[in-house]
Amino acid sequence: MKLLFIPAKAKVDLSGILKKIKLKGKIGLVAAVQYVHTLEEVQKHIPNSIIAGQVLGCNAEQPYKVRDKVDAFLYIGSGRFHPIAVAMITKKPTYIATPITNEFSEISQKEIDDYQKKKKGKQLMFLSARKVGILVSMKPIQQLYQKALELKNKLKDKESFIFVTNTFDASQFENFNDIDCWINTACPRIEGKNIINLEDLPKL
Repeated sequence: MKLLFIPAKAKVDLSGILKKIKLKGKIGLVAAVQYVHTLEEVQKHIPNSIIAGQVLGCNAEQPYKVRDKVDAFLYIGSGRFHPIAVAMITKKPTYIATPITNEFSEISQKEIDDYQKKKKGKQLMFLSARKVGILVSMKPIQQLYQKALELKNKLKDKESFIFVTNTFDASQFENFNDIDCWINTACPRIEGKNIINLEDLPKL
């Protein structure tokens, strides 16, 4: 079956949020996919800036490439999930400009620390787990079945099972109460108290 990917561009007026952006130093501009097309307009408002490109929660490769060329990052989009990833990976101050609500804010050190504590807690949960489920999505780009197989082979001291699905719902996990820990190889925004993302696993 052929797939057709059509970019969904947000139609927004940036004039309101641009008035609130007053940053000093060299700024790296990043955005969620629906706002990538606005980065050139933002750059005109912030002359001392460079366009780093798109950022995903599971992939902050673009800002990481230019981290040594900038003093801070400005994320165009909504929510804090993506910009927290940028701040953690680049170790740079990261600001958020949300065109829909005209809100401007900065990722705080507390948010980063809280995320790190949460990550460490899940790592400890994984290390103590005896039975684990490895979640695999068959969606394009997210499909990491081969990595799931490689991981399963590494888990010598744990009983492990691979679960393949295209939709993840908390109610699904209730059917497998004997699973101590779920390892998510798909979108990192799939969350749960006993779910750890593949990239957050301690080194095996």
